[in-house]
Amino acid sequence: MSGTPMKLILTQEVTGLGGPGDVVEVAGGYGRNYLVPRGLAMRWTSGAEKQIELIRRARSAREIRSLDDAREAVGRLASLQVRLQGRAGSGGRLFGSVSPADIAAAVKAAGGPELDRRRIEIKNPIKTVGVHQVTVRLHPEVIATLDVDVVGA
Repeated sequence: MSGTPMKLILTQEVTGLGGPGDVVEVAGGYGRNYLVPRGLAMRWTSGAEKQIELIRRARSAREIRSLDDAREAVGRLASLQVRLQGRAGSGGRLFGSVSPADIAAAVKAAGGPELDRRRIEIKNPIKTVGVHQVTVRLHPEVIATLDVDVVGA
C-alpha cells in the first residue's frame, strides 16, 4: 500500500509543507511520485542528515532573517514605486508576460530589498500594461502586497 508515511528532507520551498532543510513525513505516493522526482525533496537517511545543515546555512543566508526583518521589509515594499517596462502592441497587450524574476529585478532596481523570485506569487498572468498587484511571501507569517506598474515600450 502506498499510504505508508515516508520521511523526506525538503530541498526547496514547498507551499504548505515547509522550506529547504526541513524534515517532513508525507504519504509514500506523494513523496515517491511527486516530491523526489521533481527535485523538491530527497529521501531521509543518516548520511543525508549531514546535508541538512548545509541546506539550512544556505537558506539562512538568503532568507529574511526574522519576523522583525520581514515586517520592516513590508514597510520598505509599501513605499516603493515599482515600474517595469515591457514591449507592448496596440491596445496595451504585452508581447509575453511579466515573470517573478522580472518583478524581483524591478524591486531591486527601485531600491527595495532583494527578493527570492520563488516567493513572488502572481495570481493572474500579467499580460497588459497598467498597475497589477502581486503578493510576496517574506516570511511564513508575513505576506506583502506589491503594486507593479507595467508600462509599454
